[in-house]
Amino acid sequence: MTITGRTQVFYIIGDPVAQVRAPEVYNHLFGGYGVDAVVVPLKLPAASLAGFLQYGMAAENIGGFWATIPHKAALFEQLKPTDPVAVVAGAVNAVRRHADGHLEAALFDGIGFVKGLDHFGIGVEGRRVLVVGAGGGGHAVAAAIAQRRPSSLGVYNRTRERAQALVQRLAPMIGAAATVAASNDPAGYDVVVNCTSQGLKPDDALPFDPARVDRGAAVVDIIMSREPTPLLRESRARGLHAEAGFEMLVQQVPEFLRFFGLQEMARQLQGDLTEVRALLQPK
Repeated sequence: MTITGRTQVFYIIGDPVAQVRAPEVYNHLFGGYGVDAVVVPLKLPAASLAGFLQYGMAAENIGGFWATIPHKAALFEQLKPTDPVAVVAGAVNAVRRHADGHLEAALFDGIGFVKGLDHFGIGVEGRRVLVVGAGGGGHAVAAAIAQRRPSSLGVYNRTRERAQALVQRLAPMIGAAATVAASNDPAGYDVVVNCTSQGLKPDDALPFDPARVDRGAAVVDIIMSREPTPLLRESRARGLHAEAGFEMLVQQVPEFLRFFGLQEMARQLQGDLTEVRALLQPK
């Protein structure tokens, strides 16, 4: 990669930031597609975020940045995005700098998830969907599903108040179709999504019982893992259509590029995401 005085600069900010994959992924793609741009990681403490937005983003050759922990919620509060999924989630993961210096923020976890559903042939429009887990991931997933007009959208969380808060946030998008599920029982739903952390550890309990999932229903687990989670293994053993959440990362890539103004590169990548899948494969 050759960096010149014309190179457009992007950042990924977080604290910690050593674990991020964006620099290796996007710099590889920029080189392959002949785009004069570079992604640089910045280990930015939470207390420095406001100053970074005011002064660090003043340079005119900065295109924007990706954001990870702990900045997603704070960026939402400071930049007040209108993106409906970001509003429900109260978080953003990308910020674009416009030519006049204006900063525009958006969240792409949700669109990445539903595009992943499209990739797997899992429809949600007019169907009954259960989202298990009302944390940050659950908020983005539920909001994106709500935009696809399911017939019903149940939200379950071990702390009922969190599920109720998410349902209230979904009401402007989907009205009474969003409800608090009484339990994590997946029976009676067409699509069931695990948005909890259960499955990260080998001895974790299952987030719900795959034996209770209806025949013909689909199961999606958003945990990013190289190996299928216990939930996916048991669901597939029953012959269910069960898919991992890894695809949501893949499907976000063209959306990020489009957001940052790299329209042609986004169009070409969306036509064949094989290279992106290889680059993002969990280690």
